[in-house]
Amino acid sequence: MKKVGVYASIIFGLAGAVCATNASADNLIMETKAVPAATTKAASPPATCTSLEEFVVTACPLTWNGITVYGTIDTGVSWRSHGAPFNGTSAVGVDYLIQKYSNRPRWDLGPNALSNSNIGIKGNEPFAPGWAFIFDLQAGFDPYSLHLSNGPHSQFQNIGVPLTSQDSSADSSRAGQLYNAVGYLGVSSPYGTLTVFRQNTLTLDAVFAYDPMSASYAFSPIGWQGITCGVGNTEDCRFSTSVKYRVDVGQFRVAALWQFGGYELNNAATGSYQLQLGGDITNLAGGTLSLDAIGSYVQNAVSTTLGGNTLPAVLPQVLTATLSDNSSVMLVGKYSNGPLKLFAGYEFIRFAPPSNRFAPGTGFSTIAGDFVCAGCTAINGTNISNTAFDAGDRLLHIFWTGVKYAVTDNLDVIGAYYHYTQPTFGAFVNCTNPSAFANCHGTLDAVSFVADWQFAKKFDAYAGVMFSQFNGGLTNGFLNRSSIAPTVGLRFRF
Repeated sequence: MKKVGVYASIIFGLAGAVCATNASADNLIMETKAVPAATTKAASPPATCTSLEEFVVTACPLTWNGITVYGTIDTGVSWRSHGAPFNGTSAVGVDYLIQKYSNRPRWDLGPNALSNSNIGIKGNEPFAPGWAFIFDLQAGFDPYSLHLSNGPHSQFQNIGVPLTSQDSSADSSRAGQLYNAVGYLGVSSPYGTLTVFRQNTLTLDAVFAYDPMSASYAFSPIGWQGITCGVGNTEDCRFSTSVKYRVDVGQFRVAALWQFGGYELNNAATGSYQLQLGGDITNLAGGTLSLDAIGSYVQNAVSTTLGGNTLPAVLPQVLTATLSDNSSVMLVGKYSNGPLKLFAGYEFIRFAPPSNRFAPGTGFSTIAGDFVCAGCTAINGTNISNTAFDAGDRLLHIFWTGVKYAVTDNLDVIGAYYHYTQPTFGAFVNCTNPSAFANCHGTLDAVSFVADWQFAKKFDAYAGVMFSQFNGGLTNGFLNRSSIAPTVGLRFRF
């Protein structure tokens, strides 16, 4: 009965946290990597830690009565050929990927480069043969400032700041919530796993599984940006009120996700649907080929950006919430054979006009708790833009590939290439100088390399570099269009 009481307390506490509609932008929070999908096959867990020495030098977990406390601390240093100052509020910390405001060579603290620092608590309690109650609550944070990850607030910090002096414009689904990573509960069984509340999208789970850099901020554009995992908008990489179902049928797998709440329940969309089909082909040339396809639709998706691209860089900018109905198809694959892993992925994204225009004078609160208004005069510095795609849908093609090789049991080397293409869209403009217009054809190319050495059970050291370059319409408003960013760091996972 004691266990029942403990789990009941966690359930009600978790449900209350996840269903909160407003989060203070100044709350201290913490964050974590996307959680792998729960499985119905329970492996024998390692013995829990019994001493501080065991906790530091072995792989033992901090587990009590089926409840585990876990986390990651990822610290480092980064140099960028075109960079901006460190921002301790945003999830990414610094501009590992070239941004509009990246303007000069500089050294900075490099937090969360390989994976996001986080703290979490999770549980897996069997209650019948093959059945178990599960839950997970995670929070991501910056290891230097100790602030909870809050992309929207880092944007608000730069409202009215000239482009040449900005240090962040990184929107995110992590908006200062205590549950800024995940906060779900559910049941696993022989018939699959059903979970509810704050969860990763299926596309975010796929990015973690099929990106050779595992969605690293410092070495992967699809990790630094949330365009891929959020069906076009990073705020939609996670939903606070959703139902997710996963099931394995032999060598095949099926998954579905439904977002059942709107803006008022701390979501960045009014409705979303995803379906995933996949499977594994074993004994293929001595290895295993994994393939997955994911279809997605997100209604009235929100993306907050610092506007004013056509203004001179020395003038202040304002924040705008752009609404759109987004859809995508993601195709991903991975081949594993001994120490070798090969990765490839593709996503097609369509941005269309939003279903809800909002009448002048009306609006909604964002996932950071800030009110945005249609046709109002800069309430809290933010207005709604609902006509960005009226003259034509925006299309985006994203491709990536890479290789990971285990040189030894403790040393991995990883290389990856990423390519984005945006065809010309919307109203006709003269694209002889494509960077002058955001709706002209544009591209992003990035190449990265990392060596990751696990020198102890819970510690690894890494060194790597990413080169990124924007071209054409995607460089609209940029001070510089390319950067090289070497980064070294140390990660502790428990």
